[in-house]
Amino acid sequence: MPSSKIAGIGFYVPEKVVTNNDLTKVMDTSDEWIQERTGIKERRYAVKHKESSTTMGTAAARIAIERAGITPEDVDFIIFATLSPDYYFPGCGVLMQRELGIPGIGALDIRNQCSGFVYGLSIADQFVKSGMYKNILLVGAEFHSAGLDFSTRGRNVTVIFGDGAGAVVIQPTEEEGKGILSTHLHADGSYAEKLAYINPGCHGGVHLGTEKYDYPDQEYGGAFLTEKMYKDEDLFPNMEGQAVFKMAVQKFPEVIMEALAQNNYEATDIDMLVPHQANLRISQFVQKRLGLRDDQVWNNIQKYGNTTAASIPIALCEAWEAGKVKEGDLVCLAAFGSGFTWGSALIRF
Repeated sequence: MPSSKIAGIGFYVPEKVVTNNDLTKVMDTSDEWIQERTGIKERRYAVKHKESSTTMGTAAARIAIERAGITPEDVDFIIFATLSPDYYFPGCGVLMQRELGIPGIGALDIRNQCSGFVYGLSIADQFVKSGMYKNILLVGAEFHSAGLDFSTRGRNVTVIFGDGAGAVVIQPTEEEGKGILSTHLHADGSYAEKLAYINPGCHGGVHLGTEKYDYPDQEYGGAFLTEKMYKDEDLFPNMEGQAVFKMAVQKFPEVIMEALAQNNYEATDIDMLVPHQANLRISQFVQKRLGLRDDQVWNNIQKYGNTTAASIPIALCEAWEAGKVKEGDLVCLAAFGSGFTWGSALIRF
């Protein structure tokens, strides 16, 4: 049975740079406050009405496809991970398929937020190993800035996120010990509301046993957006930062060690750890916990903020372009986020 490998990789970030000082113009915050809590100095914002998760994902995909030595017509399956799709439905997978001009192939959209790329990589790995597909295009893309609360009320979330996209082409390989060695996926819905964008939704408060997030009591539905949603500030992402941080620093090392143990490696064997860029403080905690040197961990949250499903492929591509990920290197990818979901992948490049 063949293994699967990353045959091509690319990323795209918008041109517009938004610094911490820029955010001080619309909310009560400071560069010092943001850097101390997150490590972020700046992030990129897409151009509204001109760019989207699909267009950014397509730009990254074209680079990955070219580097894989194939054409868009060679792609036989698409996996698109995002929490900020262009439309509520249909998903970005078919929109990117249209942009690339490759109708007819399957397109799968996944909603695993920060863990989306790792989940997508695991799915692609299974399809390739089974022989079902030979060129899978996996994309993680986010347009966060279109849906954030740019006020002091929303600063705890808004200062963290940025826009961008990353993509890889997954192909089979017969090289012994090369490619994706294993993937590990986990979730715990007990914490679903700790990091969530609850409205607009269709739940009517049923999950929480409360009317806090309810829709108007009308037999045949009601307004999709209501005055109550605005009043209760439910139209933006919400996060209980301490709860997320506490779980992240626990699950990140666990899922990394799970991958290493399954393949009979130690943490010191890692050539490069590419964590989801959630918070620089989390990455530093994980690095210290695993006893890794600075040159064994790739962080770029300082420049791009948290780009959720896009953060791992952006960081991995940047590390590869910088010559820090080379053929034969042992690379570990790990993510933790909303759901809660978390996962890891161990790859021999």
